[in-house]
Amino acid sequence: MKEFGCKKLVFASSSSVYGNCNADKFSEDLKVTEPISPYAATKSACEQFIYTYSKLYDINAICLRFFTVYGPKQRPDLAIRKFIELIEQDKPIPVYGDGTTMRDYTYIDDIVDGISKAIEYDKTPYEIINLGGGSPVTLSGMIETIEKVLGKKAQINRLPMQPGDVNKTVSDITKARKLLGYNPQTTFEEGIRKFVEWKRGK
Repeated sequence: MKEFGCKKLVFASSSSVYGNCNADKFSEDLKVTEPISPYAATKSACEQFIYTYSKLYDINAICLRFFTVYGPKQRPDLAIRKFIELIEQDKPIPVYGDGTTMRDYTYIDDIVDGISKAIEYDKTPYEIINLGGGSPVTLSGMIETIEKVLGKKAQINRLPMQPGDVNKTVSDITKARKLLGYNPQTTFEEGIRKFVEWKRGK
């Protein structure tokens, strides 16, 4: 990076680094030493590597911890897109656990806004910042919202919890608001409506 004159790095990290955290909200000062998946472990390791690189080579860096991003062009294997497609096809959806797991879903437009603000931020040389939606939704609540938007009931195929899945993600976005002026605008239901409109080509 240094040889090409790069002076700023914005890294896409993940809320998965928090593991099965018991805190009411996940703030950036919590220890992230117990990841429960290889994906989470690699994100945590990258944050440490970037910190060291930033200090050694005088490159400003921000690690953005994304919380469950969704929206148009989402990968087809991820839950929201998969559930919408299966429900529309009158096929059962795989639901792992009892529906009480919770995710802080964040619409893609809000994430892009946070990234843009992080690129412009230059007050400190290294930061870790959460980007979340700020309003966690249970798995059951997510399914109910999709049903409401589609106007169709889901057929549930109840399955055991998967290894590596965390119980909840709840973002504390106080730091993002303060440093970046980040302010997510899209409610979960609104985001699902936009996603369905995109899927239907509207």
